[in-house]
Amino acid sequence: MAQTATELTVWIGGAAGDGIASAGESFVKACSRSGYHVFAYNSYQSVIRGGHVCMHIRIGTHKVYTQGDELDYLIALNADSLRRYGKRVMPGGAIFYNTDKFQATPEHAGRDVQLVGLPVMELVGNQLMQNTALLGALMQVLGLDAAAIRRLIQERFQKKGEAVITANLEAFDKSAEYAKAKSRPGTIRVGAGDGQRRPIAGGNPMMGFGALAAGCRFYSAYPMTPASSLLHWLVKFAAKTGLLVKQCEDEISALNMAIGAGHVGVRAMTGTSGGGFALMTEAVGEASMTETPVVIVEAQRGGPSTGLPTKTEQGDLFQLLGASQGDYPRAIFAPRTLQECYDMTILAFNIAERYQCPVLLATDLYLAERLETFEGVNITQVPIERGELVTQGDGSYRRFLITKTGVSPRALPGTPGTVYTAATDEHDEDGIVISDVFTNPAIRVKMMEKRMRKMEFLVKDLPPPELTGPQDADLTLVGWGSTYQVMLEAMEAMNHGGLSAKGGSASGGTVNVLCLRVVWPFQAAEVRSLLERCKLTMSVEANFTGQIVKLIRMETGLSIRHHLRKYDGEPFEPRQVIEQARKILQTKPRESVVATVVSDEGIPPDFSPIESPANGAEVSRQH
Repeated sequence: MAQTATELTVWIGGAAGDGIASAGESFVKACSRSGYHVFAYNSYQSVIRGGHVCMHIRIGTHKVYTQGDELDYLIALNADSLRRYGKRVMPGGAIFYNTDKFQATPEHAGRDVQLVGLPVMELVGNQLMQNTALLGALMQVLGLDAAAIRRLIQERFQKKGEAVITANLEAFDKSAEYAKAKSRPGTIRVGAGDGQRRPIAGGNPMMGFGALAAGCRFYSAYPMTPASSLLHWLVKFAAKTGLLVKQCEDEISALNMAIGAGHVGVRAMTGTSGGGFALMTEAVGEASMTETPVVIVEAQRGGPSTGLPTKTEQGDLFQLLGASQGDYPRAIFAPRTLQECYDMTILAFNIAERYQCPVLLATDLYLAERLETFEGVNITQVPIERGELVTQGDGSYRRFLITKTGVSPRALPGTPGTVYTAATDEHDEDGIVISDVFTNPAIRVKMMEKRMRKMEFLVKDLPPPELTGPQDADLTLVGWGSTYQVMLEAMEAMNHGGLSAKGGSASGGTVNVLCLRVVWPFQAAEVRSLLERCKLTMSVEANFTGQIVKLIRMETGLSIRHHLRKYDGEPFEPRQVIEQARKILQTKPRESVVATVVSDEGIPPDFSPIESPANGAEVSRQH
């Protein structure tokens, strides 16, 4: 008998080059257009062909915050995926596969799991349409309306002509009919969608959208995963929006070009990951010394060195805090949601111009590259704040005039009546370098204090930290950036007495969340006030050393009591947070507990890390 649930999960596993992302995106879009909430995360290796890839897709009749941690339906495009995940499929679920490539037996699956094998060549006559065929069978067994995905097939293959569209529609329909005749309906069913067609995006496109809405007209970058898709997205809309996109020879030139654009009055941004940001650090100080607005996106991945190019981590916090030499004003934001990727990018541009300083946006692969439905954004009333912009001078203009706020009048090159030196050395109010003559200690002190005075006012213009959930909760989960939604899901599950959305053990107490979106300037008084009200605290952080915990202690003097950390390259799963939080609530240990969790990617015991790629394909690495 079918169980009508509020959500279900589908995983698509195979090798790089099998079309997993395109098949997964088609399914995701079809579900979002059918009135479902969707969340998808693609776990992939740093190879172009071969290796192992698995796209985790979760759909629900309610808001879904993460990829989840259970597996209801598996599309296995190769035997490796069957071996990894077959026994993880929940009772009542199903495994879909191509019988031309391998055979699945009940030993590969768990109890009460249906095996749906398709003879693709017999059905459609072309292995290139394998993914379309398997999606047809999936939609049939799940009982989902096929109309949306049929329209997507037409859209996707429109440029390839009517014959290709017809062939793929026939492959989809024939496979659905085959599954209807040869298999039984899945017993895990999701309720009907609400009919609302929701947009779907990832963090990088939302940041790109926010940049365009904020008036960004120059973007320079050297491709580096996971920031590369931001570059790709902006290129698509460059011609329509008047945006100039420059792919540079390296990250040093990328940031310096953006600073140059900002110097002449163009709103400019660059993007990279940790390794590329290492090359940018001196230029970050250059922007601050010349008081030039610029926005920098740092999409984190596993480090150090080249690290894990296609895996997620929150390991760059202290790199961001320590970028460049000396003391200088800047802001660091860590968006937590798709909406905040949009909103905080707009805020970053306004803060950069208002305070004439660099603003850093810290994301990570998990937030940057996931796909998620959202409710839409307001693009009609976006504030564009240019700050102290001067349009006419009288000959007495001083670019670095000492002011009460530390913010000086800003004249763009060519403004009549304004002449000054834009110096990267220490300088006086006119920009005259003081290191080339007898260094004047008094001027140095005044200019340093002038620049740093900006921070006193900047911090007042930022959204304050907040506790989400019951204000008197028994346990507070603490984090920053992209761990927000997994903590929200854990909070909602535990506060409703369950281990997960599908039931489980009692939690032993209530939970709330403190997740920081402003990292610097650190809002010490506000954070301290919130933490002093908390009974028990547990950090949830995707790095080894607990970097946000250290920053909180440095700035407030308060310690987070317990810790949950993850640094295997995969994102947190809700159950991992729930189980550790429940242990803390039930045992209330006297000593600080530091726990580490690792995702089970189903790697077989006999797995060799130097296996040849599928089909003998040559391995190509991603930077």
